[in-house]
Amino acid sequence: MAQLWGGRFTKETDDLVYKFNASIGFDQKMLDEDTDGSIAHAKMLASVGIITDEECKDITEGLDAIRNDVHAGNLVITDKYEDIHSFMEANLIDRIGDTGKKLHTGRSRNDQVALDMRLYTRKQVLLVKDELKGLLEVILGIMEDNLETYMPGFTHLQKAQPVTLAHHLGAYFEMFKRDVTRLDDIYERMNFCPLGAGALAGTTYPLDREFVARELSFYGPTVNSMDSVSDRDYLIEFLSACSIIMMHLSRFCEEMIIWNSNEYRFIELDDGFSTGSSIMPQKKNPDIAELVRGKTGRVYASLMSILTTMKGIPLAYNKDMQEDKELSFDAFETVKNCIHLFTGMLATTKFNKDVMAKSAVNGFTNATDAADYLVKKGMPFRDAHRVIGEIVLFCIDKGIAIDDMKLNELKGFSEMFESDVYDAISLKTCVEKRLTPGAPGPEVMKKAIETERAFLKGLK
Repeated sequence: MAQLWGGRFTKETDDLVYKFNASIGFDQKMLDEDTDGSIAHAKMLASVGIITDEECKDITEGLDAIRNDVHAGNLVITDKYEDIHSFMEANLIDRIGDTGKKLHTGRSRNDQVALDMRLYTRKQVLLVKDELKGLLEVILGIMEDNLETYMPGFTHLQKAQPVTLAHHLGAYFEMFKRDVTRLDDIYERMNFCPLGAGALAGTTYPLDREFVARELSFYGPTVNSMDSVSDRDYLIEFLSACSIIMMHLSRFCEEMIIWNSNEYRFIELDDGFSTGSSIMPQKKNPDIAELVRGKTGRVYASLMSILTTMKGIPLAYNKDMQEDKELSFDAFETVKNCIHLFTGMLATTKFNKDVMAKSAVNGFTNATDAADYLVKKGMPFRDAHRVIGEIVLFCIDKGIAIDDMKLNELKGFSEMFESDVYDAISLKTCVEKRLTPGAPGPEVMKKAIETERAFLKGLK
């Protein structure tokens, strides 16, 4: 068993205890981060004269060689090692001898793992952001192509007022846009380097923490050494952002599942993103959308796990914090995969525009506009509301839409109806006359799309 400690102990750790304590099974994911952090640390040690330039060269080349051998499959990480740190150091010493023992000067596993986890999480923040950018591009493309694709807007899952597909998807663009800016906020807060904090109280060695921060593209070193090794706020924030992203994806999936049903038929999912039934040959199931919706709870669980772990931990580092990794790693992969698959599913979805428009007409989504028509003729709104309600009851009984009523039938409810009512309550008019900012009118939507396109172009 390769350990970085043991001088104070007189007997071997119980095998079960060792396995329970070890983290090599999952923290080996941080191979690159541990290597980068150690190389930056070695360069800093040389810059302040703690090790020689030659020793620094041997250490950095040795670390790079170990990393390359692992990636090439020539060196296998096994449970012989307690964690990724002991794996790297033990192999370094095997390769370059006693010089390798100098690497850990002025450093603790506490600030080392704090650095590794921060570097790994920072990378994941950028990868998730890239996936969101791809999704936003797909959504915006659909919006641009569907400024006049009419459909019912819903409240309480009941048809409410007519909108366009561009407007409906624009709501999701806003959600994922907020997710992107949320990730930017997290990056700004987390991008400070904890290395040099030691176990909790810094070190007596003349370390240059600013040097390491620059080497690793941080804004600077963290301020308090105790907070440096015990902080996981950045991880909690990121998992919270991931949970919100999954909530947005889940809502979108829920709608696509409904729209894909035989009752709605608003969309048809591509065969590449659907599955069949083992017994019912007619079935084409929206399994990807259902799985994304289901995996949302998995990401929520990661957030709740780290919140629960951290809530009772006194300063500074405690072994409980090792529990920050497994579920987080799983959540990161889950979120990236879900965004990626959802983007592909959405990009290949066929929208049945005629079905959507017909649904809007048959759902009395123009009832509010019919009431507004009477108000503009001079009828008090409350009276107009009652009249249109009576008309809706009449239409339901006849199995027709308001648009299908003859003028004399409309006049039976109010003499204020004239022939211009049909144009006033058409889907086209109902949508186009909504020109307030944020509304579905095509001119408003064109300006909104310009704003969204500028947002995407401005993303780093």
